[in-house]
Amino acid sequence: MTFSIVARSADGLAHGVAVASKFLGAGAAVPAALASVGAVATQSYANLAYRPQALALLSTGVPAASVVAGLTAADQGPLAQRQVGVVGPDGDGGTFTGTDCHPWAGGTAGDGYAIQGNMLAGPQVVDGMEVAWQASAAEPRLAYRLLAALRAGDLAGGDRRGRQSAAVLVVAKGMGYGGTSDVWVDLRVDDHPDPVAELLRLLELHSMYFERPDPATLLPLTGVVAEEVRGLLSRAGHTGEDLDAVLADWAGIANLEERIVTGAIDPLVLDQLRSA
Repeated sequence: MTFSIVARSADGLAHGVAVASKFLGAGAAVPAALASVGAVATQSYANLAYRPQALALLSTGVPAASVVAGLTAADQGPLAQRQVGVVGPDGDGGTFTGTDCHPWAGGTAGDGYAIQGNMLAGPQVVDGMEVAWQASAAEPRLAYRLLAALRAGDLAGGDRRGRQSAAVLVVAKGMGYGGTSDVWVDLRVDDHPDPVAELLRLLELHSMYFERPDPATLLPLTGVVAEEVRGLLSRAGHTGEDLDAVLADWAGIANLEERIVTGAIDPLVLDQLRSA
């Protein structure tokens, strides 16, 4: 009893899922994704085995629609109550809605996305999500596009039973913390009166702490900028000859280490230092 979007970024490098439901911890059950392979959402009396099965099929080059066909053909459970969406590294997404899913239930798919939901306020939920997804094409960060679509579905009525949980999962090669993981974003709101709004708040925090800085915005750590930074660090109790090292030490304590670049400072880091 859930609505979700499964999609890839315009450049094909990232894959992800966003989901919301009147269900405790939907993010623990619905989404799965593998960098450079694809993503899947399983819902409505979910078959959690669909997650590894879909990713295994996608990894062999099977198109998303054929993956959906394979999953449903092999399902020995209550298939008529299942719902699933899949997207691969290229081509259209694939979606399936069983005939016995609680109404309103249905989905749509297109190039790089699949949207589906059941026990919804009406078809306007899926329609609104698709419009929002397409309208956000200029946004390069997949997590923000996914949540734009999810928020549109939520505002269109979402799950007709109400709200409880939401989640977003995005993967891309080397985009996780410290470049040592492919999990770019993995945020969950398990029990909240307005979970999609809360998820958006968490995503903004995630961007501040874990996104890498835009090289075009970096300020050289020289001249008056260096003098200000050194003074701010000293006021915060961080001193030393090597300004880069002192700044990095402070940033690690402030959880901003992903935004540190030798010889420069991210304006966001400078703002945080000024307010420290």
